[in-house]
Amino acid sequence: MIIKALNSPNFSTKTRANKDIKLIVIHYTGMQSKIESVKRLLSPKNKVSCHYLIDRKGQILKMVEENKVAWHAGKSKWKNFINLNKNSIGIEIVNKGHELGYEKFTFQQINSVIQICKNLKKKYKIKNSNIVGHSDIAPLRKKDPGEKFPWKKLYKNNIGIWYKKSKFKSMKIDDKKLEKLFFENLFKIGYRYFNKTRRSKNDTFLIKAFQRRFLLSNVTGKIDQKTYKISYFLAKQVKN
Repeated sequence: MIIKALNSPNFSTKTRANKDIKLIVIHYTGMQSKIESVKRLLSPKNKVSCHYLIDRKGQILKMVEENKVAWHAGKSKWKNFINLNKNSIGIEIVNKGHELGYEKFTFQQINSVIQICKNLKKKYKIKNSNIVGHSDIAPLRKKDPGEKFPWKKLYKNNIGIWYKKSKFKSMKIDDKKLEKLFFENLFKIGYRYFNKTRRSKNDTFLIKAFQRRFLLSNVTGKIDQKTYKISYFLAKQVKN
């Protein structure tokens, strides 16, 4: 795996210990090109960065040292972690994103993501349930890496989580009960930004974030039986 260094000035100068690195966060750049993305990540004015950038050909650029805090996650939550920059490695993948013409990720890009995640997971003993997308940790404001990102393929390479179908007892329950159970499952998986007992209009963003990752063809923001079942399978499987 060839990694080229291209140092961004946008990071916190304090060095962190290996034991503080608990998560990998995957993003897309959401810009017109690699050139534009690199320019932004190198600009002191923009105050954003990542540890690694992967271009359309699968080339990996190292932009911030792993023992430094890069500025990629922003306001975020996952399990008991809050504002994840300090505990995570950020990987940006060159893709125009939802606003500019969302593209399919290339075979080379995904191969590079798999290689780098395998290395990071082993080096820092990162749990599969802590390999997440930006929309998982900031569902109210982010969509990346989005429904075209092949989380299932990563899971087949022992990276991240995916659901395994198991025995499921179908229940005739009303929508309110279904909602309650769904959000309880989401909490077990690691999602935050919602109240377990009180619904909000923001919950739609959270449901869509979940569907973008696990039910790619059905990003509706509505809790149907299939969405609920997937949350049930995952909640049973995930070991926090």
